[in-house]
Amino acid sequence: MKSRFPILTAVALLVSFGAFAATHAFDPPKDGSTKASDGESAKGTKQDSSKTKKTTPLAQSKKMIDPFNKLSKEEADVIIRKGTEARERGYTHSKVVGTYICKRCNAPLYNSTEKFESHCGWPSFDEEIKGSVKRQLDADGSGRIEIVCKNCDGHLGHVFEGERYTPKNTRHCVNSISMKLIPKDKELPKMIRADGTLAGDESSPTPIKVEGSESPEKKSAK
Repeated sequence: MKSRFPILTAVALLVSFGAFAATHAFDPPKDGSTKASDGESAKGTKQDSSKTKKTTPLAQSKKMIDPFNKLSKEEADVIIRKGTEARERGYTHSKVVGTYICKRCNAPLYNSTEKFESHCGWPSFDEEIKGSVKRQLDADGSGRIEIVCKNCDGHLGHVFEGERYTPKNTRHCVNSISMKLIPKDKELPKMIRADGTLAGDESSPTPIKVEGSESPEKKSAK
């Protein structure tokens, strides 16, 4: 008859091991920290990964507030994305006396006294308010000269020379949607700088010296 001692010994060892495991299964680490599996909090609940994501520099830049006037999609398509509005819209044939300012930043751009009928389909001016408009080569490769607001770089249109519409021999072909006309008897809003601050009196345009309610027609140069 074989001895049962080895079997009893094995059973005793298994019982002892089970008791030890049950006693120490949830012992905290000696360093005082609490163990947690990947994706679980110390309390055993899963963490919401969306709440732990760090904001990247790119995400922060997208949240930056544009300091200039808020634009509609149609306005942004022209002023920011350099599009062109349809012909015969807005101020194309306006005779109201006043100052045309940038729709985006309120910078004074043109006096109505410099506006003339070119029959091109868009408002035309033969001179800008000094220092208000910047010229640059159009990025579309056409060779045309683009004009933008010097203060905010908002797209205005294009400038052409040598057409002899007026003695100044210059035509600023401007999108109406890029501008806002402030009548002569209304106060001009302050220009908004790129840092969001408002300009003072230095933003005031050249005073208009025209009497009456309508701007006189410019005569074409002969």
